[in-house]
Amino acid sequence: MAKAQAIAVTGQAVLGLLADNIPKSEFANARFELYQTANFNVSPMEEGISLFLYRVEINSSLRNLPIKTGLDGITRRPPLPLDLYYLLTVWAKDAVKQQRILGWAMRTLEDSPILSAGRLNHFGTEADVFQPNETVELIFQTMSLQDMSNLWSTFKVSLPVSVAYVARVIGIDSTISAEESAPVQTRQMDFANI
Repeated sequence: MAKAQAIAVTGQAVLGLLADNIPKSEFANARFELYQTANFNVSPMEEGISLFLYRVEINSSLRNLPIKTGLDGITRRPPLPLDLYYLLTVWAKDAVKQQRILGWAMRTLEDSPILSAGRLNHFGTEADVFQPNETVELIFQTMSLQDMSNLWSTFKVSLPVSVAYVARVIGIDSTISAEESAPVQTRQMDFANI
């Protein structure tokens, strides 16, 4: 499974995928940035795509994975399976260009819904965050009304055209070895003495 830096690397890889494939002749000035709340309020970009991590959840279907032995022979605690929820926002000076970037970006992400370990590691600042057999799946996500309301009240600005995506499943490895107990040899039941 992946190292703790996997959350940051996943966002960088999504933006890297878009930056590598953008038609430069049409969107020559486009920028691709990870955003925090302050970026929306202070100085948003003029043209491009921002990616804002607005929610992280534990993937409940993979929450109770068994303890496993790694390639190094050490038994560690189970990985932490995370789903990352992103707000992809498109920026441009006019509505037509903004919508053209949005259409292109959504098509690009739909054409490449699986990010391989090679692609993920390529865009990260640290090497080998993801193991060679790991992937991350990108899926369009409909935002709940509550999530939209929370984001609008947080940003305190009218939000430009945005869509939501979920990146699943990022399994972050534990660095703590799991204590293994010896198998039970004998049971002793003393209920009668209580």
